[in-house]
Amino acid sequence: MTSQATQSRPIPLLWRVFIANVAVFVIALLLLTFSPIEVSFPIKFSQFLLLLAGFVVLTAMNLYLLRRVLSPLSTLTAVMSSVDPDTPGLRLSAVDSRSAEGEALVHAFNGMLDRLESARHEAARTALHAQEAERLRVAQELHDEIGQTLTAVTIKAERAADGDAGAAADALRQVADAVRESLDEVRRIARELRPEALDDLGLVNALIALCNRMSSADGPLIKRELQATLPPLPEEVELVLYRVAQESITNAIRHSNADTISLSLEGDTDFVTLRVRDDGDGMPRQLPSGTSGISGMRERALLVGGRFSIESVPTRGTEVRLMIPLEGERT
Repeated sequence: MTSQATQSRPIPLLWRVFIANVAVFVIALLLLTFSPIEVSFPIKFSQFLLLLAGFVVLTAMNLYLLRRVLSPLSTLTAVMSSVDPDTPGLRLSAVDSRSAEGEALVHAFNGMLDRLESARHEAARTALHAQEAERLRVAQELHDEIGQTLTAVTIKAERAADGDAGAAADALRQVADAVRESLDEVRRIARELRPEALDDLGLVNALIALCNRMSSADGPLIKRELQATLPPLPEEVELVLYRVAQESITNAIRHSNADTISLSLEGDTDFVTLRVRDDGDGMPRQLPSGTSGISGMRERALLVGGRFSIESVPTRGTEVRLMIPLEGERT
């Protein structure tokens, strides 16, 4: 069993090339030793032609041997180029690597495909879950807030139509107030779906508006440290920064029991960095099932080539950090 395992072990590529070259040198040595070739000085033209022919033959033989040695790498490259990410499941299995390096490359490439497909499936599941959760949230808010308000408006309008003039005036004023509240709710839902302040005011002012909107008398104090002048940022980078800040502040308000939340944003010619810190309880060691906020922030960061990290210390708070390279740095 040991001898069979030793024989089947691939030979390193270095030794395969070395053996091929040694074979050519041995043939040349044998030809020079046992052939009746004589070279005089000055060399004759016929002798030069004979040496040239031997050189061409040895070079062709060396090329043939090296091509056989390196042919599995060409086949491996062709198979790697044929792998399509949209067609999962394809692996390098029928490739004759012939060398330890080739075999290691096959295993590494297959492992990379496994990790990429796993990450892609997980990202797709996370995106689908986040999308459905957002749709469910909007549907519930439309049903609970807008639906109930409009139902009440309908009832009041019907009563006003059947009542006297004085009661009708009061009912119509109540209807107007209810419609105004419904419009405010629609605007709030629309802002959460797409932050209009980001389009109208820019990233810094949109973050200021976000902090003002999420502040409350009985909630934590939200501090801002926003760099007034940022380098030009692509639209998708601004949106990712805004959404990560929004999700981080929301999580801190809901779960951290913090007294203070700090939001900072700074940038230079290479990177733009967002930090959200709180002085709350810190994150639990085991997150509850069904939480997609952190994975959603991480996926958003990956979309723009950013580095997302969370540092949490029990009873000392949590810091969310997002660092995004700017266009010149990414290229």
